Amino acid sequence: MPLSGAMLALSASGELTQALDFGTGSAKQILSKSMALASGTGAGKADRMFSDRRTLAASGTEDLDLAGVLLDAFGTAITFARIKGLVIAASKDNINNVVVGAAASAPWITLLGATHTLTLRPGAFVAVGTGLADATGYAVTATTADLLKIANSGGTTGVTYDIHIIGCSA
Repeated sequence: MPLSGAMLALSASGELTQALDFGTGSAKQILSKSMALASGTGAGKADRMFSDRRTLAASGTEDLDLAGVLLDAFGTAITFARIKGLVIAASKDNINNVVVGAAASAPWITLLGATHTLTLRPGAFVAVGTGLADATGYAVTATTADLLKIANSGGTTGVTYDIHIIGCSA
């Protein structure tokens, strides 16, 4: 099934101002990046997508199997061979943090390595894109390097997070 309209975009902006003797100086700063992926498996292309809002119990963890266990919007199992874009967002209503990475076995290592984690405080998000010229993306190796661990940092309340993955089957 073809994937169309796949896009990952990020924008950050602000304006610094400073009172001067005869007016106000300002400096606008803008960083904007986006990538629109065509349908397929090569550079600038993707053919698989997973998106979900998930909740973990207090002290809970889960390993998202990127090769053959996640289901797309139509209930079909997805096998990612490469990830081209990833967005994870912790709910602003969380009390605890959402911790990403470092699965105990078969960790998906091409983004964070085997032992590193990324902590998303309540309301925080992370977006990673490989760029249009990159045909490789972040490799997924079925059964040996395909688990993305998501954990709740605390034992008192659950956490909710949104995840969106865009990638390729080959």
